[in-house]
Amino acid sequence: MQAEIIFTGTELLVGEVLNSHAQYLGRRLTEMGIEVIQHTTVGDYWGRMGLVLLQALERAELIFITGGLGPTIDDLTKETVAEVLELDMKLDEASLAAIKNYFNKRGMEMPSNNTKQALFPEGARILPNARGTAPGAIVEVDKKAVIILPGPPWEMETMFEDSVVAYLNSLPHRGVLCTSKTFRLTGIGESTVQELIDDLCGMANPEISFLVQPGVVEVRITGQGSTLEEASALVQNLSKQVNKRLFQYIFAEDDEKVEQVVGEMLIDAGLTIAVAESCTGGLIEARLSGIPGASRYLVGGVVAYTNPVKERILGVPPETLAQHGAVSRQTAIAMAEGVRRRLGSSIGLAVTGVAGPNSSEGKPVGLVYIALSSPTGVCYREYRFPGERKAIRNGTVNGALKMAKHFLQGK
Repeated sequence: MQAEIIFTGTELLVGEVLNSHAQYLGRRLTEMGIEVIQHTTVGDYWGRMGLVLLQALERAELIFITGGLGPTIDDLTKETVAEVLELDMKLDEASLAAIKNYFNKRGMEMPSNNTKQALFPEGARILPNARGTAPGAIVEVDKKAVIILPGPPWEMETMFEDSVVAYLNSLPHRGVLCTSKTFRLTGIGESTVQELIDDLCGMANPEISFLVQPGVVEVRITGQGSTLEEASALVQNLSKQVNKRLFQYIFAEDDEKVEQVVGEMLIDAGLTIAVAESCTGGLIEARLSGIPGASRYLVGGVVAYTNPVKERILGVPPETLAQHGAVSRQTAIAMAEGVRRRLGSSIGLAVTGVAGPNSSEGKPVGLVYIALSSPTGVCYREYRFPGERKAIRNGTVNGALKMAKHFLQGK
């Protein structure tokens, strides 16, 4: 079964908005055994949208269209689908009532132009929107289906999971099923990762692929099978081997957030954490505090960017800075112990390094020390992060959170 995805919106064409739909829908459809054969992005112009839809109908059995379901005059998706398929637009009273209720709950009166969102091509199967005012729709024609989804990612993804998955699962002639496992690594370059697992690469099924982002190398293992169980077994067997070789660099798996995992583990252990940051300038605390309920375990943090702050606030001995420098394991350990002592936390986590673009204290760009202090002692690690400033800072944050995670796991 083949699918094509059409992304609508001039904001996507001109680069004002990142097209996260492509990644989400591509991954989910592949996992369901549906082959995605083409992506097309088109602006808010019904003539071009209509031409793209006609071409897609010639190639694929399933056509997904995202965006263009709002109440304004440039929201043309449903109207274009109706025009191409030669269908009338009909008002769906249930959808209109739901939209009115959405506004009523917020103490607002529905603007008259929102009525447009309750109009659909005749015969469409309506997909309710649990997170917004724009319902989606499935329009079936000549053993093909046009699946219309809203533009905002949080609305589109919820609608896909709540309504579209069940529809797709009901369709016959599903293809090969796929599943995958992703390891997210820090403190290591892509080429070194491949060297460590080179003998595991090159297989067609399961296969290993790599993706590099600032401060992160992703290793994805993808397996195919006639059943999901068969595909999962292939992925699981290879994942065990990859994990064994790359464990010291892995800070997260699949879609998990390492900061959320660390928070949950701190709560379970009844512990608190405080952070002292130099080269990251508060990014670690921002990641930890971005999780709702972080006040249960996050005491606070200190951005000690200069040596006087390291001395006065964190109590780093002047002789340590004079003898070893700000970028050293000795300073990192002193920072971790100092922030734990000053803020009264169970754990102190500290980072200091050279983020670039210029070297510091005669030390190379990318050199970073991370230290953790606890009542049972201290641990530290030296990193040589690859890449430029953004990658080094992001890598340092991931490395620090990984250290906290492994400490809490007893590893």
